[in-house]
Amino acid sequence: MQTILITGATDGLGKAVALELAKEGHCLLLHGRNPQRGKAIMEQIANETGNKNLKYYNADFAELAQIEKLAQQILDNESRLDVLINNAGLGIESGKRMSEDGNEMLWQVNYLGTYMLTRLLRPLLKQSAPARIVQVASAGQAPLNFDDINQKNGWTGIQAYCQSKLAQIMLAIELGDDYAKDGITVNALHPASMMPTKIVQFPMDTIPDGVSSVVKLAVNKSVADTTGKYFFKKTQERADSMAYDSDARKRLMELSFEMTGV
Repeated sequence: MQTILITGATDGLGKAVALELAKEGHCLLLHGRNPQRGKAIMEQIANETGNKNLKYYNADFAELAQIEKLAQQILDNESRLDVLINNAGLGIESGKRMSEDGNEMLWQVNYLGTYMLTRLLRPLLKQSAPARIVQVASAGQAPLNFDDINQKNGWTGIQAYCQSKLAQIMLAIELGDDYAKDGITVNALHPASMMPTKIVQFPMDTIPDGVSSVVKLAVNKSVADTTGKYFFKKTQERADSMAYDSDARKRLMELSFEMTGV
């Protein structure tokens, strides 16, 4: 039995992954931003799987302070963490929104939240090693506009979404070797194409397709030693070329620290 934190676990892919891992008997730490939905998903999982090794943590990634508080609560309350699944995220939006911290919302929720938890939870993951971090990214990737990451000069939902997802992949590649020194693997994946979740209008794959891809990276022994890689579904693939530019990744790390203080 492993202790697994799943962010964005109250609906869509995160909820389905939680149900699958609960069936396997793992201890789950479930994150969401609505306490009522959190309570409901805990009851559903317990009823459907019989697994009561469940705990809920609440945080709205629209505020950096709440992400930091979430990490601190987990560090204070949990004795181990074997797997971190960074799944919380927003899809392509029709209009620009800014976070409480003044960041473009998709950049903050999809990427900065991932960055902060990956950094802040490292001590607990190291203590629990061998451990894994899984970044739920996307095949939809776009080079980062470092000079205007918040898109003050012309926002598009596609650029906002796709650069945030590429950043998640760049983070996995950048930290892969470093975290491996502590017995932690870091990988990113595109779980499935256009699953029928609330953020997708015209689905192609099914949610179970995405679940099996995420579960493989999270707990399957076949990828236990794989780190710093990008997977398209269950197959290791190449991401956008910027992901392999060490200068771009260094610039992303500097920007991430600048924007979060972490």
